[in-house]
Amino acid sequence: MTLTTAPEALAALAGRHLDLVRAPFTLPSSRVIVFREGDGVRVHTSEYERSLDQCRVLDALTVRDAASHAVPITAVLPDRVVFGDDAATLVFAGTEALSLGAAAPGLSAEWTTPDAQTRLTPLAPAVRIDVAPDRSVKVTASTRHDDDADASRTLWHEWFARCPLVREDLQEMTAFCWWVLGANVVSLPRLREQLGEVHAVVPSKIGYVGLWQWDAYFIAAGLRHGAPELAREQLDLAFGFPSPDGQLPDVVHEEGVLATSDDLPRADRDRLRRAGSQIADPGAPVPLTKPPLAAWALRRVLEALPRTPETETWARRHLETIRRSQDWWFAGSDLDGDGMPEYGHPYSSGLDDSPIFDGPLPTTAPDLGAYLVRQDLELARFAEEFGDADPQPHRERAERTLAKLLDLWDPETGVFTARAAGERVGTDAIVGLMPLLTGRLPDDVRDTLVAALDDPSRYGTPWGLPTVAAGDPDFSPERMWRGPVWINTNTLVADGLTASGLPGRARELAERTLALVIHGGGPHEYFHPYTGEKAGTATTAFGWSAALFVDLAVRLSA
Repeated sequence: MTLTTAPEALAALAGRHLDLVRAPFTLPSSRVIVFREGDGVRVHTSEYERSLDQCRVLDALTVRDAASHAVPITAVLPDRVVFGDDAATLVFAGTEALSLGAAAPGLSAEWTTPDAQTRLTPLAPAVRIDVAPDRSVKVTASTRHDDDADASRTLWHEWFARCPLVREDLQEMTAFCWWVLGANVVSLPRLREQLGEVHAVVPSKIGYVGLWQWDAYFIAAGLRHGAPELAREQLDLAFGFPSPDGQLPDVVHEEGVLATSDDLPRADRDRLRRAGSQIADPGAPVPLTKPPLAAWALRRVLEALPRTPETETWARRHLETIRRSQDWWFAGSDLDGDGMPEYGHPYSSGLDDSPIFDGPLPTTAPDLGAYLVRQDLELARFAEEFGDADPQPHRERAERTLAKLLDLWDPETGVFTARAAGERVGTDAIVGLMPLLTGRLPDDVRDTLVAALDDPSRYGTPWGLPTVAAGDPDFSPERMWRGPVWINTNTLVADGLTASGLPGRARELAERTLALVIHGGGPHEYFHPYTGEKAGTATTAFGWSAALFVDLAVRLSA
């Protein structure tokens, strides 16, 4: 098998997917993103909790020839946008500026600002477009276009030199997914005083500019294969801001963290309180976090690191944080005191729009129980490996949680069901497959769940596992977490199949997941379970989808 190994060749493979519609033109650590607009482009910034329309820099940037005709875009590569027959190129000039240079005479740059002002300036030989923090622009003549182009090309080639080499049929999409991970890097300068210079690989520069705890775990799993230090950095950020009682925050972003409803704007705070727990004090802040997969992520990243004394010190430090976070779930999120923690709000589940949250809160969910069992078992393994803690309390708590989890099993329907404020939720949702992750289910329960994967009325749809069973009244193939296929839930179920002694079934699901991303044209946020295409409202170039594609591709190519 012949694999494409040169960084420039891998960059070219990724470039086949850079259409400036689903995948913008950007640079690692830059907040500037560029999309196609007619024969030219438009320019935005990428900001936390702000839409693209709120972040307009230039509504249009067009190259025009001597007759004022637009010179069309003919190619897009990670380091440049090409107009005409190499007549002009758009490149980054550092992280906060663009450079538009001409290789042919008589060309001009025309740009339109959000206040509808249009200007025209000759390209002789280039113009530099500096983007200020307030999104205003300064356009000046430049003689450094070639140097800027070389610097951008070098940066991208260094990134692609780290791209994992995989099976030939997976290499092109792996290269594109590796581009997504590089493109989604942002710096978080306001956290520099606490953590030093830090870089987050965000879910997307289109609307998701922050480090969500759950996303960080999945993204680190992919980064570990070619950029393990960047993978470590994602965990440093996710674990870097625990509350005094051990809770980890939902989001780390450029303004700080989001850990409770008090970290939201007032209108969102009031709305969240009204939607909050029926058991918790409605006047108290609602904790916001993400599912306990911290030990799972740490294990994945450690597998890619040399076991040096420095690495072990790093891991031990984070293990203490993870242990305190695990304890918080039982002390701070067991809202009815029955020994099984609940989700106090849908935000903390990661599956915000799942129909299991249509009823009153708190929600006892089988996925949370499964994650807690898996995490305690993983913490017991770490305690044995490092000798820094007693593994037995983790094993004992895992057994108690497993018993509570099995109480959610309904043998008549063959479904692990959620409970809303103690009342059974009838929805057959993908959370009910997550108990496979424990590797401790009775054989008959495990076999019933595996059979559901092949049942077309449940999870046997053509393109993977829908997030609500196809025959359930709540199923909606395009609505977030209510039917579409997600790469992370597919991956977790595949891991559960492996943990449950079914590696062949796990590999089959992993192969189907990779085929879905290739068929759908890229690592979208979620996919239609019957067509395999991007669901209508899904974000494109999505971080954890890209990272998990890379992770699965590497593992299946071994």
